[in-house]
Amino acid sequence: MHETQLIIKPEFVDTYKKGYPLISKESIVNSNQHIDEGSILILLDEKKKFILKGYHGVQNKGYGWVLSSNKDEKIDTTFFSKKINSAIEYRKEFFTNNNTTAFRIFNGEGDGIGGLTIDYFNGYYLLTWYSLGIYEFKSEILEALKRTISYKGIYQKKRFDSKGKYLNDDNDFICGEEAPTPLLVKENGANFAIYLDDGAMVGVFLDQRDVRKTIRDKYAKGKTVLNTFSYTGAFSIFAALGSSSKTTSVDLAKRSLPKTTEQFQINNINLKDQEIIVEDVFNYFKYAVKKNLLFDIVVLDPPSFARSKKRTFSAFKDYVNLLKEAIQITKKGGIIVASTNSANFSMMTFSDFISKAFRELKGKYEIKERFSLPKDFKVLDKFKEGNYLKVVFIKKLK
Repeated sequence: MHETQLIIKPEFVDTYKKGYPLISKESIVNSNQHIDEGSILILLDEKKKFILKGYHGVQNKGYGWVLSSNKDEKIDTTFFSKKINSAIEYRKEFFTNNNTTAFRIFNGEGDGIGGLTIDYFNGYYLLTWYSLGIYEFKSEILEALKRTISYKGIYQKKRFDSKGKYLNDDNDFICGEEAPTPLLVKENGANFAIYLDDGAMVGVFLDQRDVRKTIRDKYAKGKTVLNTFSYTGAFSIFAALGSSSKTTSVDLAKRSLPKTTEQFQINNINLKDQEIIVEDVFNYFKYAVKKNLLFDIVVLDPPSFARSKKRTFSAFKDYVNLLKEAIQITKKGGIIVASTNSANFSMMTFSDFISKAFRELKGKYEIKERFSLPKDFKVLDKFKEGNYLKVVFIKKLK
């Protein structure tokens, strides 16, 4: 790989030395020179003294990621093998748990390589590339993965189109044997139908595993549950398996109906106690208020940004209003499970949103528990924004 030297502005040198992994454009003195994505970056201070080694890959606000503090370390198959080996060692107990056969084995910068995640689905591996830069290392990373694990099949997702859209220009299948459609995996004993070669998503978000289990084991019994932005109904499945009296799943996407139905069926859940509605969530809130519908549990897990024909939703700007809608249709003593995967604000800011929503409605609440990313989604202390998931269980007191 081609190497390029970059001078880092003095005010950023300490931050990188202390372990901050994301290389930002504003930290570079000569940031306007053209560099090919995938180039190895040698970061130097103004006296041309070596700081760190990384790679150039444009991702969100980033210019690239730090890879090593050793200037002589080669970024090759051996380097990637060491990183993957160490990541798998950290998660070894997951591989021996027969109740959960879907989890993350490599979490980007948390495991030392920003821009790359690898997920495990019952013998199959899925690599997700978040920049063209990291994709340039595809053959070395694949070789490193094959050296480290035994596998049935390997798949990939390319998530680095400049417009933020999914790059579906070819088959997601790479090698080994193709997975059945659907591929059945387990999470804490429940079944999920996964599709490894069907667009950007596979059918379940693995980072919510602990939250789903908590709903099933502690909150769902005998309760009515509204699951908004429900996607394939994962929260509804766990509520039903926890003996909820009824679940209502609402999502704007037409595919949410067959996908959620399928998840109920593979878990042998009686469909007559479940309602699946294809509708804009905000329209459903209006309908629920008009019909005086109240729920024991309301799950709010919106995308951090979404656009429909009629509206745009941004978690940072619109979450307070979303909460206010949910509070109005939650029974007194009921629970709101408020979740966001937005990395743009902290748990403290999210807690402020909750406080503001209740204050504006003159309501009272109590926080029951909080969740962030589970163990397999390893994060760095020095990179707080990597711990993007924030989930709060809120009891409505009035």
